[in-house]
Amino acid sequence: MGNVPQKSLGLLDATLLVAGSMIGSGIFIVSSIMMNDIGSPAWMLVLWVLTGIITILAALSYGELAGMMPNAGGQYVYIQRAFGRLPSFLYGWTVFTVIQTGVIAAVAVAFAKYTAVFFPSLNDVILDISILKLTYGHVVAIGSVVILTYSNAQGLKNGKIIQFVFTSAKLFALFALIILGIYLGFKTNVFNLNMADAWRAFKTTSNEAGAISTTPLMGWALVGALGATIINSLFSADAWNNVTFIAGEIRDPKKNIPRSLFLGTLIVTIIYVLANVAYLMLLPNQDIMNAPSNRVGAAAAHVIFGEPGALIMAGLIMISTFGCNNGLILAGSRLYHAMAKDGLFLKKANELNTHGIPSAALWIQCLWASILCLSGKYEDLLTYSTFASLLFYILTIAGIFRLRKTEPDTPRPYRAFGYPILPLIYIAITSSICLILLIYSPVNTLIGLFIVAIGVPVYYLTAKKQ
Repeated sequence: MGNVPQKSLGLLDATLLVAGSMIGSGIFIVSSIMMNDIGSPAWMLVLWVLTGIITILAALSYGELAGMMPNAGGQYVYIQRAFGRLPSFLYGWTVFTVIQTGVIAAVAVAFAKYTAVFFPSLNDVILDISILKLTYGHVVAIGSVVILTYSNAQGLKNGKIIQFVFTSAKLFALFALIILGIYLGFKTNVFNLNMADAWRAFKTTSNEAGAISTTPLMGWALVGALGATIINSLFSADAWNNVTFIAGEIRDPKKNIPRSLFLGTLIVTIIYVLANVAYLMLLPNQDIMNAPSNRVGAAAAHVIFGEPGALIMAGLIMISTFGCNNGLILAGSRLYHAMAKDGLFLKKANELNTHGIPSAALWIQCLWASILCLSGKYEDLLTYSTFASLLFYILTIAGIFRLRKTEPDTPRPYRAFGYPILPLIYIAITSSICLILLIYSPVNTLIGLFIVAIGVPVYYLTAKKQ
């Protein structure tokens, strides 16, 4: 069984894991998608602020559960304690099939895609058959997952060092992009023109001279567009809960996990909002909407640095995605290890190696993430799973209310800030987003529910074996 995991991660490590897992490639891309969906820079900023508020509210609420249950497995353990084994299994099932492994695959492919900026031959095709088109880029993507998996299997110290170096580097680079962008933006009138466009769009319902090119959205059409496109910013700010998966390896988890959740989400929220302010100060609305391949970060870097901007941004995204995947790979395996201890995952995942690491769980995760890299379907899986992921966040925070009733005397080193008002506000806002998605994007949401539902027969087959 190997050694017991050592508690070698402190508050700084945990905070960097929260921030590092959240910041991938999304902040450099999705603002362009959101602008195309809603056509308003003002509403785009509102959505990024709302995303930050939603994320921080969830983190503040999760702190109570983390303090009560400072065990490896995080959200899986919280759901099981509040609602039982089946709901917790469905969460773990969805995390393994699409949420965690799908994000790992998508981030790995993004890493390879931006590596190809420096080495264009990575786009060359190695194998092209009816069911598979393999490029050198796919090999690099899978190779990055394998390297990070191997490094994390050799001990927590390796993952800790990689997380510190890469998260620190991308935070520094993002702050540099923000500071330079806002500084140069003050020398132009781009931001004022963008906001003027937004004001004209607010006052009119049709295209007029000087208004932005897309027809302004009003009424329920605007509500639907806002509710549907906020998924992009929510996805970019996701994975903040990964730190709860490795609670068993954090020193004084009852205090450090709640603190790291709040600090990490607050830092990333500030960075994301300021990054979008920098985009709007550097780029006219049309340039944001028409950024090639939605690479609004690259377009902003081009304004700051000229032609070398594309290379600088590619390097930044490589750093960002590599560091992001380290945190995702490190954390995800601990959840499968917790499931295996309950007899709800492959038995091998319950074993620890000589470094006290669930290496089998790491390699199982690596295998499935690598398959998703090759499948070409991981982006669809991420879209389908986002709705389900929001449902599990709602369920987890609802667990606070249930446990307050069923376990009133259980020690709570940290109590959810603003309880019951703030947790209820989170549930209300997120439930509204889910309802809007169900109305305006029924196919993706129903497929997300279907992925969760497949876990029901799998659970009963697993329970029957037990």
